[in-house]
Amino acid sequence: MWRKSIIFLIVFLAAVIFLTHSSISVEWAIQKTLKTEKPPLDIAVSQNGKWIFVLTAKGSILIYSADGKLKDKLEVGEYVNGIEVGPKEDVLLLTSHKKKTVQILTLDFIHDIDISGSPFKGPVDAPVRIAVFSEFQ
Repeated sequence: MWRKSIIFLIVFLAAVIFLTHSSISVEWAIQKTLKTEKPPLDIAVSQNGKWIFVLTAKGSILIYSADGKLKDKLEVGEYVNGIEVGPKEDVLLLTSHKKKTVQILTLDFIHDIDISGSPFKGPVDAPVRIAVFSEFQ
């Protein structure tokens, strides 16, 4: 009985020593590089991973889609030096050390929908708005 316990203990200790001294390798690859016109100060990613926000040193927020395509640019001022995604997908928090402020910025993402060739009623150029309720239960 003692012999089996001692053998088990020796095997266990040898396994622990071997596993703690084993090396782990990590493979990595750059998927995409986002080129900015000015040096980036800070970045944030939307909670759903759909948008990448890059704050530049000249006070611009560059909005990229998840595939790395530049979708829009917002001018927020050179005094802004930090960006964070807020509690919802459409909220950004902008910080300024110089002005000692936090600004809450609400975004409305506007998408063009091609309806050419679709039947319609009313004026051809009438604006259409679609409201999306993401918190509907």
